[in-house]
Amino acid sequence: MPNVMIPVAVREDVETLWSYHDLQHEPRPVDVCIGLGGHDLGVADYTADLYLEGLFRQIVFTGANAPTTVDAFPQGEALGYRDHAIARGVQAGAMLVEPTATNTSENLEYSRKLLADHNVEPSSVLLVSHPYQQRRAFATCRVVWPEVDVLCVSRPLPLDAYVRTIGDADRVVDMLVGETQRLTLYADLGFISREEELPDDVVGAFDRLVTAGYTSRLVEDRRPIDV
Repeated sequence: MPNVMIPVAVREDVETLWSYHDLQHEPRPVDVCIGLGGHDLGVADYTADLYLEGLFRQIVFTGANAPTTVDAFPQGEALGYRDHAIARGVQAGAMLVEPTATNTSENLEYSRKLLADHNVEPSSVLLVSHPYQQRRAFATCRVVWPEVDVLCVSRPLPLDAYVRTIGDADRVVDMLVGETQRLTLYADLGFISREEELPDDVVGAFDRLVTAGYTSRLVEDRRPIDV
């Protein structure tokens, strides 16, 4: 059975990465909300919450499937999110579904094209992502859709509450570590914008968590993030 408690030995470092990936953007009215697909149904829940608060009238859910999501969403992440949002009270006509994207860049590029095909050209976009994905999603949008005014938010849950919703503490820590690596590696490759250099405390926390074995979400290029 997966562990649902953050180990005491690594908790401080996990909290450092958790806090860093939270951009602390405040949701506000926008032209379009884009819910980024994945394993976390909280993205659909929070998108529905904000829609029902009246912050936007148009939603795009985007995402195909990954090996970790095919069981939860047999028809794809975007369709699973849409169906959940309908159950939450979102009008079906307010949503577009982009069911083919397999990475964050494609999520945004394909959503942009889908909106254009429906004669929607937003000047402001709210991304709803997993908590650990906020910085990378925001930085990706700055590259692939630079002219749009973008915010990125996640369902506002404390770390321990989020781990309970996922049901696997190791998975959450692995994702935090992997996303931290990508901020530097993907910026070096030009996939995302480099918003800032990683703070020393974040680099230290990353290195210690890698040493502790939280490596399953690292990409193949495992250069230290501080080079």
